[in-house]
Amino acid sequence: MRRSAPRKDIDENDLKVSPPKTSAAGLEAVVIALERGVAQAGVTRTAKALLRLNQVNGTDCPGCAWPESITGKRKTAEFCENGAKAVAEENTKRTVTPEFWAQHSIADLADKTEYWLGNQGRITEPVVIRPGETHYSAISWTEAFDLIGERIRATTPDRCVFYTSGRTANETAFLYQLFVRSLGTNNLPDCSNMCHESSGAALNSTIGTGKGTVSLDDIEAAELIFVVGQNPGTNHPRMLSALKECKDNGGTIVAVNPLPEAGLMRFKDPQTVGGLIGDGTALADHFMQIKVGGDLALFQALGHLLLEAEAAAPGTVLDAEFIDEVTDGIAAYRAARATLDWDETAKATGLTREQITEVAGLLARSKATIFCWALGITQQPHSVDTIREIINLLLLQGNFGKPGAGACPVRGHSNVQGDRTMGVWEQPFGWMLDGLEKEFGIAAPVEHGYDSVQTVNAFAQGDIDVFVSMGGNFALASPDTEIIESSMKRAGLTVHVSTKPNRSHVVHGQTSLILPTLGRTDVDDKHPDGRQILSVEDSMSVVRSTQGRLTPVSDHLLAEPVIIARMAEATLGADHPIDWKAMADNYDVIRDHISRLIPGFEEFNRRVRERNGFVLPSAPRDRRAFVTDIGRGKFTVSPLEYLTPPPGHLTLQTMRSHDQYNTTSYGVDDRYRGIKNGRRVILIHPDDLAEAGFADRQLVDVISTFAGAERRADRFRLVAYPSARGCVAAYFPEANALMHRELLARESNTPGYKAMAVRFEARHDDDVEGEDDGPT
Repeated sequence: MRRSAPRKDIDENDLKVSPPKTSAAGLEAVVIALERGVAQAGVTRTAKALLRLNQVNGTDCPGCAWPESITGKRKTAEFCENGAKAVAEENTKRTVTPEFWAQHSIADLADKTEYWLGNQGRITEPVVIRPGETHYSAISWTEAFDLIGERIRATTPDRCVFYTSGRTANETAFLYQLFVRSLGTNNLPDCSNMCHESSGAALNSTIGTGKGTVSLDDIEAAELIFVVGQNPGTNHPRMLSALKECKDNGGTIVAVNPLPEAGLMRFKDPQTVGGLIGDGTALADHFMQIKVGGDLALFQALGHLLLEAEAAAPGTVLDAEFIDEVTDGIAAYRAARATLDWDETAKATGLTREQITEVAGLLARSKATIFCWALGITQQPHSVDTIREIINLLLLQGNFGKPGAGACPVRGHSNVQGDRTMGVWEQPFGWMLDGLEKEFGIAAPVEHGYDSVQTVNAFAQGDIDVFVSMGGNFALASPDTEIIESSMKRAGLTVHVSTKPNRSHVVHGQTSLILPTLGRTDVDDKHPDGRQILSVEDSMSVVRSTQGRLTPVSDHLLAEPVIIARMAEATLGADHPIDWKAMADNYDVIRDHISRLIPGFEEFNRRVRERNGFVLPSAPRDRRAFVTDIGRGKFTVSPLEYLTPPPGHLTLQTMRSHDQYNTTSYGVDDRYRGIKNGRRVILIHPDDLAEAGFADRQLVDVISTFAGAERRADRFRLVAYPSARGCVAAYFPEANALMHRELLARESNTPGYKAMAVRFEARHDDDVEGEDDGPT
């Protein structure tokens, strides 16, 4: 099934820059999506995959976690451009065989970019590299599992770490945490630690659930939606369709972001004639170009103005009955927001008093408001406090448990929320551990394990002997890239369950295994009871089935539940009380266990086979109730805080290109921002560029400063761009080398990827300036 993979890597000297676009999607998105699919997988395979994507009894998109409607009709093309790219990557006919590994040494692969590695294709057979070897080579599945079991038994559970990305299905995640806790550790870091952990910390402490409280119907019915720290046009483009429905229904949208984003300016819905050939729909009615890290100050100002408006017209702005009956802490909140330093607010936000007052008026008049947010909020030192301020605003007007209102943290990877629901967490709830002991007869460990950043620290200190990664690309996704890569190489064994090559395979442990697995779109039918289905949970707590339909590229691939079960058998032995084989043979057995253990999953096997799956319960959404320690929603008071880089520094935030998802680069273009053929760029306001004494397109080294320590990333090009003053942006993972692992959000331990203080040093090897296709 092999097609020749592209051998050309990114040439950063071929950078081209054009003006940013002012609209998203449209016919161009359709054409590019189809071109990518056909180039990777051919016409038939692409059509078969896309027509089943996000459909009833179909395949859940392996990209983002945005939901599908459970009340309306699904569209024929129920996917976006980047979803189609994700499917193309997985459906590719390009294959990475043992011959590929024989041809390419680790030294050769170490010089390749993530884009090049990922474009080589799907891994077809398990491979191993041992101490002193320069190339991976084939290994049988039995030998691989025996090696894993031997190495885990040779150390202690606390020196073993088990990472997972969000793309694992519910059944896979449950089986994974069961294996890890049977072994005797809670070292279960996951990608949530690096993304939305701040949301969970803030929401659990204030409203009693770490999840959002809205449905897709609520988005469409809202009177007012705030889209904060988020770029839906690239990261979850199907959200644009829901925002368009809101606008069509008379709703108002406020965008709060340091960068202007095309998708929030105008959306050309490719499902409509007007979207394909017309001007589309203007989405954001107000764009608040806030400084990075200034959101806390903005929300405090909005709270102050809501209280002022209520005082001027009592009974017209706040929901006094709701506040009195189901919340706590309003008196302290009123006192804290009674006054406001407008000069300090302007310094923190970069916004004028008039801008903030105008938007506060919209909020005061709205009877149904939703706040949506993503990583632009969660990855700062004060992010938990910022999200608590969002909750304060929602509580003031009773925006829970009514149509068109609530909190909407927009999760990233498909099923990242389901992983946590299934128990993949380093800080498990007591009821979960008690349930595991009762259901399986194991002694579940109670001591908290490592989160993602603690895992980086443990690697650096030489405290990890065995590292298992169920998907993901831990080395490239983590902060302090240089430190994690060098320290990962000292670990005794690294195991990567993967579909395609990535950077973590290259900076491997002394012994390393790569175990190829089925993708979301592959049929999973090598079981005694025939074809199996899995399930996922979307951003709005809907659980639905997913099943692949395509023939796998290799007969040597194993499904993730099978891989976990065989690792467990090889490690724990035949006398272990859990019947791992039964669960690997028939996933219904896993779901039966889940239905007895996890609230909301009763009759799991029956309900997951219903047409639209089922919705997990939510007290704030369903009953206007809050299951906190005091049984009430909590107003909180936080001090004003914002980012203040040292003199001569700017605040750097990381971001995704339109041609990537997490660490996977689909291509080399960021079409909406006008960046083509390059990723090592810094977007900077022209005035900041001039003040720093640099020229547009100049080649520089970037130095970050934190707690007296510096990190360095070489050879970036400065690109004049309409960003917020004092703030710059760069793509991750290229900029992760600048991120100090101790720059963290308080309480959540989430890395501060949106809070780096940086300066630039000119390079003198700037031979190629790149082409300019127009003014920025």
